Amino acid sequence: MATFRISTLVAASPEHVFATWTDLDRYPEWIGGVTRVSDLVGSIDVPGSRYTLWFGRMASPTEILEVERPRHIRTRFGNAILKGESDVRFTAEGEGTRIHQEFVTRGFIAGIFGRLFALGSYRGSFRGELETFRKLVERDAPRRG
Repeated sequence: MATFRISTLVAASPEHVFATWTDLDRYPEWIGGVTRVSDLVGSIDVPGSRYTLWFGRMASPTEILEVERPRHIRTRFGNAILKGESDVRFTAEGEGTRIHQEFVTRGFIAGIFGRLFALGSYRGSFRGELETFRKLVERDAPRRG
């Protein structure tokens, strides 16, 4: 097992950030390599719900473990190269939202790939995806005042 932590500040409300984070149709816009999402069973904001992320022909079944709208979501995911859990917290900070994301990988191979995804800020890395998400949310966020 390996643990990787990343964080960023988004200039948008926790409600808007959480709503965008849980919009499965938008995943291909910010999660590197995702080509589609399928097989949703339940609601994205209910523990026990499931869906499948597709990276080309590689499936990554995902289960919602915990949800507290708009503050927290924890999921379990897995495929041949990367499996584990993602724990994400959304905290109001000033006029925006601080996102804290923690990945815990399961298995030797997942630990290696997790380390590769944790390095740098290239598109597809954990940080790169979070920064792409931040830009997406800030572009679409309702303007205050």
